[in-house]
Amino acid sequence: MPILDWLGKDEAVRAAQRVPYRLIEAVPGLSYGDPASSNMLIQGDNLDALKALLPHYSGRVKCVFVDPPYNTKSAFEHYDDNLEHSQWLSMIYPRLDLIRELLSEDGSLWITIDDNEAHYLKLLVDEVFGRKNFVASIAWQKVFAKKNKALVSGSHDHLFVICKDVRKWERNLLPRDEKSLSAFKNLDDDPRGQWQSVAYSVQSEDSERRRAYRYKITTPSGKNVSPPTGRHWNGLPDRTEQLIQENRLWFGSKGDKAPRMKVFLSEVQSGIVPDTWWSHETSGSNQDSKKEMIQLFEGLEPFNTPKPEKLLFRILTIASNPGDTVLDSFLGSGTTAAVAHKMSRRYIGIEMGEHAVNYCQPRLEKVVNGEQGGISREVDWSGGGGFHFYRLGAPVFDETGSIQPDIDFRSLAAFIWYLETKTPLTEVPSSALLGSYQGVGYYLLFNGILGDRRPKGGNVLTSAVLADLPRHEGQKVIYGEMTRFGDARLEAEGITFKQIPYDVRMR
Repeated sequence: MPILDWLGKDEAVRAAQRVPYRLIEAVPGLSYGDPASSNMLIQGDNLDALKALLPHYSGRVKCVFVDPPYNTKSAFEHYDDNLEHSQWLSMIYPRLDLIRELLSEDGSLWITIDDNEAHYLKLLVDEVFGRKNFVASIAWQKVFAKKNKALVSGSHDHLFVICKDVRKWERNLLPRDEKSLSAFKNLDDDPRGQWQSVAYSVQSEDSERRRAYRYKITTPSGKNVSPPTGRHWNGLPDRTEQLIQENRLWFGSKGDKAPRMKVFLSEVQSGIVPDTWWSHETSGSNQDSKKEMIQLFEGLEPFNTPKPEKLLFRILTIASNPGDTVLDSFLGSGTTAAVAHKMSRRYIGIEMGEHAVNYCQPRLEKVVNGEQGGISREVDWSGGGGFHFYRLGAPVFDETGSIQPDIDFRSLAAFIWYLETKTPLTEVPSSALLGSYQGVGYYLLFNGILGDRRPKGGNVLTSAVLADLPRHEGQKVIYGEMTRFGDARLEAEGITFKQIPYDVRMR
């Protein structure tokens, strides 16, 4: 498979591994609504935040939406979008790397981009996710007015759809709209209900082999009709006769037209298969999104390129279900989180700088309070729920590799569990036993978890400590400050001992 190379790529490929793990610290004063909510709004650099989420959400995110800076060489008020091409690629690569780890096996990534970097981005996602997992490039009609001074007036953005594993991804159908439903009628009062007709002839690709499918059909009016040139009937004479007896062929209101197959609304699938052309009527436009911003943030300058709620509604309808976790690591003005909230999805939104406080936080407050903009009426939104605001804290390790003194047991346990299993620690352990994975029990002796903070007590593996540990039948990995056991005793007990902090390497 061809791969893309650029100045600084080697550093970009290793960047995700070099990012330090940071704590995610709650900011109660900026959280809002139901305190039991699991929704997260994180203020901070998204590369650091994505890395910090790994121990808690690796493999648990169903849908990721990314609207990165487009690198258009123009100065945006809210973003520095004027990056060198190589810098832009180096910025995107490690974030894609971490997003892939966060996605569930049946999850998908959706990225909006324009022509400036679209074709390079396609090569990047092929490299990170595998070419077979690229699903489609959707054309979203972001504007409908022509730019007369442009050489070619651009009307759309690309929307890339990529799966973690295309074999496991199951997309949802889109609901039928009024235009789609209007095609179904009941012109002959058929008791099976509304129907629409489709051609009963198909294109002949092998004229000799399909000769038996080209014959005359007698219409109810007595007229004999043949299939059009280059086509044949979609069935042999016996099948055609059966369809006529079952009133499944339509010959027009006067019974003198070439037959068409009746497709009943009650028999078709419940929705519409998504296609690669999304018009502004179905998915909103930049104009719609700016109107939404003006209504939400009176007196504040709206973002230049916000995404409309209808676009995210369409994406989340296809790619997620109620209760699934949705992530947006370039949250911008908060559209993805707002739509996910209204659609009963759990969400994690990441935005750096003051935009998280000035735009995202107040917008989500309004959502909780039942604001009626965007898709609210379409989904019958009336308010409720909540979210927690977080900021990135200190790295887990200092410059010397020592664990920061304010790291608690829960935080270190989550990191060690992920380090060993590459899965999130879903429950807070109440003892030194973090859990078992593939037959191995993992223990952490740290911060007085056994009720004794003295070095010779709970944080050091001794015979007395081992006797007090929750039992696990099988191999054990125990992290602690030190052990009093020799190699022979460790082997006899089935223990692999790892010393804190030297054996804790946050990759």
